[in-house]
Amino acid sequence: MRLDDERESTNVEDRRGAGGFGGGRATIGIGTIVIALAASYFFGIDPRVVLEGASALQGRQQQAQPAPTQHQGAPANDAGAVFTRKVLGNIERTWTGVFNTQLHAQYEPPKLVMFTNSTPTACGTGQTAMGPFYCPGDRNVYIDLGFYDELRKRFGAGGDFAQAYVIAHEVGHHVQNLLGIADKVDAARRRSSQARANALSVRMELQADCFAGVWANNAQRANQRLMEPGDFEQGLKAAAAIGDDRLQQQGQGYVVPESFTHGTSEQRVYWLRRGMESGEVSACDTFAANAR
Repeated sequence: MRLDDERESTNVEDRRGAGGFGGGRATIGIGTIVIALAASYFFGIDPRVVLEGASALQGRQQQAQPAPTQHQGAPANDAGAVFTRKVLGNIERTWTGVFNTQLHAQYEPPKLVMFTNSTPTACGTGQTAMGPFYCPGDRNVYIDLGFYDELRKRFGAGGDFAQAYVIAHEVGHHVQNLLGIADKVDAARRRSSQARANALSVRMELQADCFAGVWANNAQRANQRLMEPGDFEQGLKAAAAIGDDRLQQQGQGYVVPESFTHGTSEQRVYWLRRGMESGEVSACDTFAANAR
């Protein structure tokens, strides 16, 4: 990605070095796979067992904690922080345009919080082991920038576009929140069996993948220099690397489809590619009866 000309987002809070916070529970995001890795389960059981049971996937049923103390200060200039702010800035501008032209609505950007170890959120305590996640309670995206190295070393999905895909996926959950999709799915999950609730969670994650693709398509159309050869392939490789089936097979030698909460590698690649190729929010209806 060519980010030299990109403006940095100001909707970023840097809590790194602010110390950890114990207790509580947090939401689940694209990086929830990491806690499963650490626990050696790889989703062989319902991953919410690892995250203390019956909380909703997006954390809407969890009690809000008091707002954390701000640790903003001057923006950090380390490469990871600058990259993150520039990617988020592009995502903000892109979704503002998409909301305006496709949805005839005003986009309200989330804040992105960089942290290390653990941090309080409106959804409980966020931890590095969870990977990046979105909390609908405070409309923040949370990320420990060390996940970029995790993505490259553990999942073999390096490259700046793969990292940008991680951020775009979590912002995709924010888009779901703005559009009221998250509320409807959470209500449906509460009325559903465990298997059906997991299936709905998969559809949420696949739609966030598709929304990440919508961002990539529209960002490229707005700036033909933004993407470099191989960038889209990096994103597709990252999506394939974190499919539930691949992680389970690698971790325990077999898969448990009814425990899937993020989708198979094939599904994740399909929906990310669909968003990339169409650039249309309307192409991301993962809940349709004939959706893959």
